[in-house]
Amino acid sequence: MSKRSKSPRPTYSRREFVRTTALAGAFTLAAPYVKTAYSAGRLSFGLWDHWVPAANPILERVVKAWGKENNVEVKLDFITSIGFKNLLTAQAEARAEKGHDIMAHPTWQISVHRDKLEPMNDVVERIEKEHGPFIPSAHFLAKFDGVWRAVPAPTGSHTYPIVSRLDLFKKHAGIDLQEIFPANDKRDPAKVASWNYDNFLEAVTKLNKAGFAFGNPIGPTSDSQDWIGPLFASFGAQMVDKDGNIAVDSDETRAALDYMQRLTAQMPKDVYAWDDAGNNRWIISGRGSSIQNPPSAWAVAKRDKPEVAEQLWHHDTPAGPAGRFRGSLPYFWGIWKFATNKEAAKDLIVHLARRDVIHKLLNASQGYDMPLLPSYYDNKVWSWATPPAGVLYNYPVRGDEQTIVTGYPAPPPIATQIYTQAVIPTLVAKVTQGGEAVKDAIDWAQNELEGFQRG
Repeated sequence: MSKRSKSPRPTYSRREFVRTTALAGAFTLAAPYVKTAYSAGRLSFGLWDHWVPAANPILERVVKAWGKENNVEVKLDFITSIGFKNLLTAQAEARAEKGHDIMAHPTWQISVHRDKLEPMNDVVERIEKEHGPFIPSAHFLAKFDGVWRAVPAPTGSHTYPIVSRLDLFKKHAGIDLQEIFPANDKRDPAKVASWNYDNFLEAVTKLNKAGFAFGNPIGPTSDSQDWIGPLFASFGAQMVDKDGNIAVDSDETRAALDYMQRLTAQMPKDVYAWDDAGNNRWIISGRGSSIQNPPSAWAVAKRDKPEVAEQLWHHDTPAGPAGRFRGSLPYFWGIWKFATNKEAAKDLIVHLARRDVIHKLLNASQGYDMPLLPSYYDNKVWSWATPPAGVLYNYPVRGDEQTIVTGYPAPPPIATQIYTQAVIPTLVAKVTQGGEAVKDAIDWAQNELEGFQRG
């Protein structure tokens, strides 16, 4: 987030949207990691400045307690993403080869800095042995040539479920979302299967006619990527495949664009000008029936528009011909190769992956954070959230959704450009707003992707 309208704070900002470049590096494995009785010494930790006010103090308390127990003097710096300060700080440290021992990096930055980051296979192996495997998108974003260059962080990561008005869907579309996606483990597979993009379009058409449209931004913004990319994936459309071959000119892409033409006809006309807070404002205003967003929109509604908040429900995305996909923006913790206390840094990261610690951090963020370890999804913060009771239960993936980052499955250096250059939202806008022929729009995307390959 880089604009705070997505958070419970009075001043809002959204998640960072950064232009990066592809790079290559040589990889070496570190010696096996063995925790010492006392890590000892000094350690500096550059962290993302969380939007939820209670999150930073709890994390600081946990880290300081660990430092006292292990005879380590820990200095924490919470670095804002406003103005991309966290990214600029990491870039400066990477160039100077001097700075924090541990640094928090958003989604694509492990690929950017991977030649400057310490191998973390030993740490990941310890965490996964204790807590089970990380989800596939963690491997995609942080593991290169078999080497983990960072560890998925328990704070900062979030996903993009559908957030819908229970009352409006029931009244105008005849759909009981709590029945399809209950706040328990008793889902009816047939009812979940009925939640597909065809039926979703039929529902939002009825809702639009009733004056309550579905709304999400379509433009060069983070939120635009995080719902349109997964929608394209659900149709089987890829910009570039896993081997780096351009794949945009396909029947699957044409099917996704055809669907978007029909869907955007039922959306507010100004979605092309929305920023990352546009869908938040839309649902909180009472005029919107559905958006895609982390729980921050609900949290602001709970504070500012409680009559809207008590009707909101977080739930799965619709399924397409190729499956059901949800957008995700993970955070990672990496140790610089030039860090002065690598063993203490590894000790701390392992400690912060303990279940009791994770549960404290999740409670502090009020369920906003989404760890990349499914074994942590039993935290009660998502079951106990209210109103309405169970509103956040389905924020963790409970069914057949696959979490991805837009640009997947292209190799990360190319996927980074697909995301940061907003190729998919721009492709959609050319057809649905600009009236370009589908062939011409795909030719444009093909040319853009060829440029990424050359770069």
